[in-house]
Amino acid sequence: MIEAHDLTYSYYNGLVIRGISLTLAAGDFTAVIGPNGSGKTTLLRLLSGALPPKTGTVLLDGLPLRSVSRRIVARHVAVVPQEVSVPFPFTVRELVEMGRTPHLSGGLWRSIRLADRNAVDEALEATATAALASRPVNELSGGERQRAIMAMALAQHPDYLLLDEPTTHLDIQHQAEVLDLLARLNRERRIAVLATMHDLNLAALYFDRLIMLDQGRIVSSGEPSEVLSEDRVRQVFHASVRVEHHPTTGVPHIVIQPGQAPEPPQ
Repeated sequence: MIEAHDLTYSYYNGLVIRGISLTLAAGDFTAVIGPNGSGKTTLLRLLSGALPPKTGTVLLDGLPLRSVSRRIVARHVAVVPQEVSVPFPFTVRELVEMGRTPHLSGGLWRSIRLADRNAVDEALEATATAALASRPVNELSGGERQRAIMAMALAQHPDYLLLDEPTTHLDIQHQAEVLDLLARLNRERRIAVLATMHDLNLAALYFDRLIMLDQGRIVSSGEPSEVLSEDRVRQVFHASVRVEHHPTTGVPHIVIQPGQAPEPPQ
């Protein structure tokens, strides 16, 4: 379990995270939603240990995250950021092999063992990127690249998968492919998934639990039907919307009311 207790964090212009507490356990499938600047990405970085909280504590399986080595953390927690820069012409397989680095006592450039090759092969198969293994990463489409990056994360054999806007810049087909993949990994491998999401309808359609942030605080947490009330969406996102029901799943479906945007808050 990842546990966060009363986290705060500030940049030069003030507090970004304000007293957040949450848990992420095996089998959880959770999306963090909220307007731009609400602290979604910062929260993810705190939970992964990339940022130290100003106050509060993050525990990884009961141990303070700050007391655990980065190598050990990386064996349990995999992070998929919004953007991954690949400056060299690595192939997809070479990129995915980098995910085995935390398990190699001599670092990435030590000879990869059979177990590591098997883990890479499994990650490639799980993300449907095996056919792309010899392709340079920088020649892939957006959807292919995102699946390759997810394969690298899966090669770590993580217990927890943290993703920052995994569907950004993807078309509808590739959004569905990525989220279907996450749902399958969560269901079959019990990997705990926490993803920040901009698209409220996709978040409601796929995720079991939503955490809504506003100005660095959790304003609601629970099933999509509990979190995405019409009044709350209007208040937090300052948008004129109507909340209906998805025609096949019954989850909340947000409909924007064109030409009725409210005045921005002062």
